[in-house]
Amino acid sequence: MGVPPDAAARAASLREQLERASREYYVLDRPSLSDRDYDLLFRELQSLEQAHPALRTPDSPTQRVGAEPSSALAKHTHLVPMLSLGNAFNEAELAAWEERATRLVGAELQHDGYVTELKIDGAAVSLTYEDGVLSIGTTRGNGTIGEAVTTNLRTIKDIPLRLAGHAPPVIEIRGEVYMSFSGFERMNEARVKAGEPVFANPRNAAAGALRQLDPAITAARPLRFYGYSVALPGNANPPFATQWALLEQLAAWGIPVAPNRARAASLEEVHAWARDIEHRVRAELDFAIDGAVVKVNSLRLQRELGVVGRDPRWAIARKFAPDIAETRLLAIEVNVGRTGSVNPYAMLEPVEIGGAMVKLATLHNFELIADKDLRVGDWVQVKRAGEVIPQVIGPIPERRDAVNPPLPYVPPDRCPSCDTPLQSGEDRGMLYCPNFECPSRQLEGLVHFASRGAMDIRGLSYSRIQQLIEAGLVTDAASLYDLKAKQLVELDRFADKSAEGLVQAIEDSKQQPLSRLLFGLGIEYVGEIAAKVLARHFGTMQALAEASEEDILAVRGVGETIGRSVAAWFRDAAARRLIRKLEHRGLTLAEPMSAQGSALKGKTVVITGTLPTLSREQAQELVESHGGRVTSGVSKKTDFVVVGEEAGSKLEKAKQLGVETIDEAELLRRVQVARVQVAG
Repeated sequence: MGVPPDAAARAASLREQLERASREYYVLDRPSLSDRDYDLLFRELQSLEQAHPALRTPDSPTQRVGAEPSSALAKHTHLVPMLSLGNAFNEAELAAWEERATRLVGAELQHDGYVTELKIDGAAVSLTYEDGVLSIGTTRGNGTIGEAVTTNLRTIKDIPLRLAGHAPPVIEIRGEVYMSFSGFERMNEARVKAGEPVFANPRNAAAGALRQLDPAITAARPLRFYGYSVALPGNANPPFATQWALLEQLAAWGIPVAPNRARAASLEEVHAWARDIEHRVRAELDFAIDGAVVKVNSLRLQRELGVVGRDPRWAIARKFAPDIAETRLLAIEVNVGRTGSVNPYAMLEPVEIGGAMVKLATLHNFELIADKDLRVGDWVQVKRAGEVIPQVIGPIPERRDAVNPPLPYVPPDRCPSCDTPLQSGEDRGMLYCPNFECPSRQLEGLVHFASRGAMDIRGLSYSRIQQLIEAGLVTDAASLYDLKAKQLVELDRFADKSAEGLVQAIEDSKQQPLSRLLFGLGIEYVGEIAAKVLARHFGTMQALAEASEEDILAVRGVGETIGRSVAAWFRDAAARRLIRKLEHRGLTLAEPMSAQGSALKGKTVVITGTLPTLSREQAQELVESHGGRVTSGVSKKTDFVVVGEEAGSKLEKAKQLGVETIDEAELLRRVQVARVQVAG
């Protein structure tokens, strides 16, 4: 019997939703789904695949862990794959898990009992120790290959650089990097005062800090670490017999282990422990948990139970319900971003939710505030669920004063930073400050200008830029290039060497090509790819500045939104003044023409999977430098797809459409053949 069309369509939709949510969670650190919503969609897909095995594709989210590692960091293969966990949302599902395990290994399971641990809501990492010394630290990545972030992990004081006592010659210690509620709240309060957007939650802030290319940023964030498992080369057996002994040994080596762990002789003891954690202990913790982990205590039985798909049979997550609290909405404040977007957020009467003291919540946009009829002074419901930022669900009308109700909220009509009249944007419910020289926009814009993907000015951090602005040394991007070392040494935290280093880094950035400068200018909707497309098409800043909106829209790969935004930006007198100043200071206002060749001229290429030697970024540069264009999706217009390991739905789509697929070696051969032909 074939698969019903509605089941196939639903499975495809679920795979797409879960893949997108997984990338947002693990790679972008900007989750759009709550943990519970993700789990429910995941479970629905599992059920469909169990009912119709033909729906279980190799790229299904049920068949892997996490998301592809970012190409910006070096990759590292784990000794043993880092697994995920199945979920039990209630005691009945936990009992069903025990029953399944008992059928496989018998009553010995209950005899050896269980170990219960807190499920920390952080970022999973792996620490490799060689002869007791920390040699490499990585993120989870896709479960098999992670991102090497050793230097950043060394900044976390909880992580010992050398294990105490005797340890195996090579061992990976797995655990969770997290951020305490108190540290997270202090950091967010400081960001609000500085006009920076608040972090979504402690998990995102921790994960984002781990993947910073500047270890000083990681060190400045209040990161902590708890360990919970180990792995040995060749999947060898560890020198202990139980999960409890494993945790005790971690502690003896100097690895922090989460509190409130317990041994349970029966499932009833597990239930009692979990109820106490969820309803009493969680409120007392200074870090986020979204449940508990129940593990079979015997490591021998763990090995016998093994793994099914992405989940170990010997462990399961006992998930807790999200928390909701009631408090007063004290104020609705706004901050201004680099593109002029005015972003509202809620100031709340401090309320404890799931152990966190919540004072701030984002409100997304002004139309949402109106839709929910949120009024300053209202009692409101606030939700803080797992990885989602605290959000105001809505007001509690029955608690609103019937005699003297709060007045409806009126959005600002002038910029709080520069007093310029605000304008409505294309995005729903958004307001914008149009003043290119608004102080808040300038601060955020300079941070973006100096970032790695733009001008890549090392050492020019957010706090440094703020310091330079407050000292009156910097007003816009052009003024950065007027800085002198003798001016910097007069400021706090600057010595001769650091001042000279920063001035040199700024000077070096003048050599960045037009595409990097365009991206750094922070033109709304112009990301790295759009900046490259525009720079390569027009060649010079002058040609782009003089282009009409129609000229820009005629560029392949530039849509209407980008075209309008770019044309409007260059019409702004302040923007034109900035370009002239940058030109006078010697920045590169042209895109170097590729001297490598045109082997792929006019070709539309998609890259999927992990390539043997090239990172995704390197492969894209190779294609573009030979005249090709890299897109994210496979269509009938795609000329060929470069396929690496663990290629997913894009490979299947290419096969369905009859699009040619090649490997990295063939891509290099095509480019090399063209080079030889040109040389000959």
